[in-house]
Amino acid sequence: MDGEVTSWVPFWPRTASNTGDTVNTIFVGLLALCVFICLMNYGLIIVFAARYRKGSAVDRRGQVRKTWKWEIGWTSATLLGFLLLFISGAGAYVWLYRSPNSAEEIFVVGKQWMWKIQHAQGAREIDSLHVPLGRTVRLVMTSQDVIHSFFIPAFRIKHDVLPGTYETMWFTATKLGDYRINCTQFCGLEHAHMGGQLVVMTPADYERWLAMQPPSQTLVSQGEALFRRLGCGGCHGPNSAVHAPPLEGVFGRPVHLESGETVMADERYVHDSILLPKSQVVAGYAPIMPSFAGQIGEDDVFKLVAYIKSLSDASRTTP
Repeated sequence: MDGEVTSWVPFWPRTASNTGDTVNTIFVGLLALCVFICLMNYGLIIVFAARYRKGSAVDRRGQVRKTWKWEIGWTSATLLGFLLLFISGAGAYVWLYRSPNSAEEIFVVGKQWMWKIQHAQGAREIDSLHVPLGRTVRLVMTSQDVIHSFFIPAFRIKHDVLPGTYETMWFTATKLGDYRINCTQFCGLEHAHMGGQLVVMTPADYERWLAMQPPSQTLVSQGEALFRRLGCGGCHGPNSAVHAPPLEGVFGRPVHLESGETVMADERYVHDSILLPKSQVVAGYAPIMPSFAGQIGEDDVFKLVAYIKSLSDASRTTP
């Protein structure tokens, strides 16, 4: 059953996140402007058609004079209205796609035909996503096969999930309840059945739910174990004889590449460095790192990303 949520527009579909009212406001503004233009145009057509219909007694002897003031005024006014909506939409777009740094991260993998979800604390879900009320959540998403699209109608947010790259989406749930998750990108024969449920819980209930999940290591701990098992420390360790970039403190900072470009070391950069290492070679280092594409899945890449990010967090807190 969907959660009981409200909207500032009485007849409008109700929302349950901080993003919902923002999207609704822009859409209502666009709809109102379009309705106003249509009513004005069709209203004038009806008025003139009735006034100058065949057989009407209206005086038609007046000289026709061409004037630009109404046309220029009408065009300028509607253009200004659409420009204001465009500016509002562009601001909302930047706001929606720039997630806060303090958000709680949850990793999502789209796969025909399910959503595989893993929390930083180690809890795993299939086609279900539990989040705490009033706490900002940042989803880090990728696809294991084809293009999917993660859509939460009650939150008014949607993002395509692409194979071989990371996409992010954030929100803050404002109402308790259960809400539908849909895939809105055709992804194969069972696309219509690819969905799930987002459950918004109180922070206390959310912590209890996490504690009740089957015992599991945190994502960082799993990443550290995988890092060692794959032998990554043999090149990136402090005592390694191989000349490889150090990983401590790199996440979240600019990285200078051999090509002369500078990129930010975010989740996407770490993902590509693991699966496509020769696409972004760090300046001063030889392109000797092997690719792990086809050897590990996206679930394992998430673990490595979480571990490498923790190395940067630890280096910044160490005096």
